[in-house]
Amino acid sequence: MNRPTSRRTVLTAALAVAASAGAVSSAASASAAVPAAPSGAPSTTDTTVDNHSWHSLADWRSGACAGTRPVAGRRPGLVIGRAEGSTDHTDPHTGTTAAWEYASWTSPLHHSTVPATEVIASWNAETPAGTWIQTELQGRYSDGSWTPWYVMGRWAAGDGDIRRASVDDQTDGRSSVWTDTLSVDDAASGLRLASYRLRLTLYRTPGSRLTPTVRRVGAMASDIPDRFTVPASTPGLARELLVPRYSQNIHAGQYPEYDNGGEAWCSPTSSQMIIEYWGRRPTAEDLAWVKPGLPDPQVCHAARFTYDYQYEGCGNWPFNAAYAATYDDMSAAVTRLGSLTDLEALIRAGIPVITSQSFLKEELTGAGYGTSGHLMTVIGFTGDGDVIANDPASPSDEAVRRIYRRREWENIWLRTKRYNASGKVVGGTGGVCYVYWPARPTAAQRRVLRSFGLL
Repeated sequence: MNRPTSRRTVLTAALAVAASAGAVSSAASASAAVPAAPSGAPSTTDTTVDNHSWHSLADWRSGACAGTRPVAGRRPGLVIGRAEGSTDHTDPHTGTTAAWEYASWTSPLHHSTVPATEVIASWNAETPAGTWIQTELQGRYSDGSWTPWYVMGRWAAGDGDIRRASVDDQTDGRSSVWTDTLSVDDAASGLRLASYRLRLTLYRTPGSRLTPTVRRVGAMASDIPDRFTVPASTPGLARELLVPRYSQNIHAGQYPEYDNGGEAWCSPTSSQMIIEYWGRRPTAEDLAWVKPGLPDPQVCHAARFTYDYQYEGCGNWPFNAAYAATYDDMSAAVTRLGSLTDLEALIRAGIPVITSQSFLKEELTGAGYGTSGHLMTVIGFTGDGDVIANDPASPSDEAVRRIYRRREWENIWLRTKRYNASGKVVGGTGGVCYVYWPARPTAAQRRVLRSFGLL
């Protein structure tokens, strides 16, 4: 789906044209792992990206609580301490009106190191039945004026109380929300978002002692220059992570109520691969709703529980991160990286990355398809520096592992402008990716996550 006024004109749930069986790379055996290169100098992060989050007990205490309270523990969080008020909420996607108690928390103002044209919020939370959360963002422009409070998502892990959804038609004439991204309408004007604050509203069934628990909330602010090409990076790592392989295409036609079926499930399929890489997966009870006999029912599960009922797709970036963080002791964020050197730093530490890109068929050798927006999982690099990806747009699970040429792949991922099949200039994602990691990372993982502002 194209976004008319935003540089980011690609949404990641867009259908990848089905790859033919002959499009699979004939590179090395899928089970072969390339030895890791020695850990070199630490990654240099992109100066056009600022990541910031609130997740420690001190972070939660630094905000303004209106009925919420921080809770200590191995993973500090934010809960409802007492109801600040109650409200009736009509879910636009079910027509049901229900009463909810609520409490809220407002973050301190964060002054971004990058005066930004785009900001994407993401969050990690637990929402037991009878609860849900809303995340809002208010930005301060470089001229000192403020945006309104924009809703960045109404979210619950389940779908029995509300339908998780983004909110359309939010603008003040200077910036707008496009599903999951707050964008300055006219970047060429020089106007930027200099700082922002986030507001969490936690909801529960009236009279209950239920509460959501928010473990992390943050945002990625960026100012990526318009570009059709990016500088080539120098290969610096040969390593392959053993990540489970799942094809979205084997789910074609299944559960069309979720983004028209599996052929559009690149985002949740990629998310499920990495969730299982970290040793987490849905239980048999979780999967009981899936029709018996379907292959990889956990992919169907991921599609259902990442689905955005407003966007009508499974490619909402923060919703995928939030889904990953519903698994035990998992953290997740949406960010941008500046080069394959940055991505190599994460792979070196054992962290695979889900990337978003768009391209014509002839722009990515071996893909066998073109796409206006597609997610795949980068799991490593060959000795020549080429990208090893688990590409869900494949005819079978066995065919998911691909090797793509480094220079081609890097450019289609990092550019912000491209020509579509009609010769029209459209947008690219500018290095957007999802990063998922365990709540207790290793020392090496902690170092690299911290270098990108993710810890």
